[in-house]
Amino acid sequence: MSEPPRFDRGHTDDLMSFLAASPTPYHAVANAAERLEKAGFRQVAETDAWDGTAGGKYVLRGGAIIAWYVPEGAAAHTPFRIVGAHTDSPNLRVKPRPDSGAHGWRQVAVEIYGGPLLNSWLDRDLGLAGRLSLRDGTTRLVDVDRPLLRVPQLAIHLDRAVNSDGLKLDKQRHMQPVWGLGEDVRDGDLIAFLEETAGLAEGSVTGWDLMVHPVEPPAYLGRDRELVAGPRMDNLLSVHAGTAALAAAAARGPELPYIPVLAAFDHEENGSQSDTGADGPLLGSVLERSVLARGGTYEDRARAFAATVCLSSDTGHAVHPNYAERHDPTHHPRVDGGPILKVNVNNRYATDGSGRAVFAAACEKAGAPFQTFVSNNAMPCGTTIGPITAARHGIRTVDIGVAILSMHSVRELCGAKDPFLLANALTAFLEG
Repeated sequence: MSEPPRFDRGHTDDLMSFLAASPTPYHAVANAAERLEKAGFRQVAETDAWDGTAGGKYVLRGGAIIAWYVPEGAAAHTPFRIVGAHTDSPNLRVKPRPDSGAHGWRQVAVEIYGGPLLNSWLDRDLGLAGRLSLRDGTTRLVDVDRPLLRVPQLAIHLDRAVNSDGLKLDKQRHMQPVWGLGEDVRDGDLIAFLEETAGLAEGSVTGWDLMVHPVEPPAYLGRDRELVAGPRMDNLLSVHAGTAALAAAAARGPELPYIPVLAAFDHEENGSQSDTGADGPLLGSVLERSVLARGGTYEDRARAFAATVCLSSDTGHAVHPNYAERHDPTHHPRVDGGPILKVNVNNRYATDGSGRAVFAAACEKAGAPFQTFVSNNAMPCGTTIGPITAARHGIRTVDIGVAILSMHSVRELCGAKDPFLLANALTAFLEG
């Protein structure tokens, strides 16, 4: 097999476009699907009967996408190589009764999703995007990508101790954005505005999944533009890299010894327990149906799963120059140092020694350096879809990612090289 394609700075440029165009999980999977369509993949409906033909296919369900490529002549027991990621990010989401306000201000009622750094949402120009469910049973994506809302911070004159005692935010009282003026708050105003924005008839929207996003675009930062600042890197950086890697792997066609898969789930930030989350049945159903569509049996499924490996790709913590004591003293991942291998002996990450070997081989093949992340023993360790995938499907899983700063902020920070180093490593992994 010849050398894998090499991604470069152009991949990072494209990542920035992907981030800007994907303010919600629904937009992210639509954009991933568009890229895969250009690579020859075709959508299949879960309600249709599947055939075992070769080629690239994908399933969309809400904010999740599962895509896979079946090489010509693949046996029913051919193992899978999976890149796992998630499409959701911590943010502010619109409540069922969104119209509120007080003292002459018109506001939008929001609920806190996941674990955002709340202070990072203050005093920023915010847009509104998501999915509208229509009376006829269809859905429509909407994106108001202009300054529409703002969560104003209290002036220091009214909170003199804020710099000495720290900012204290009440999630219910202090995080409701303003979007206009007026004493008369009427139910239905926000949805009517979105209907007009989306070119829909009045009263056609009967349900919605809406969320707030910053409208400031991603940007290169630093003296030599060696950093990238932008929203939702956790974890659209991995979704974008996985999509690019799958398209590149599919270009190898019949050379592939595995069936490469991208599994990008929703709802990781609040536990993954949904029909589109990693703890739901979606991935297992798609993989099993792929085996059966190629004439396989339960025995073929078991054989395929036993030899399958998943790289759970999510962002991790780069060593912080102002808080180095919060990191493990012997593990200091740096931005632009290559992808990180995440390890936790209490299974907050799924990596073990055999998984490390698989990832090391992929990085070596790709010519990409890699680093190791371990939490400081005195600090709690986060988790990912990795342990969930391993436990639910019995699939060997390795947790990896890219080191960033300001995780869960409205605007995160990574190195400009790490996104394409990750994509190169994922491509080499999917190719086997």
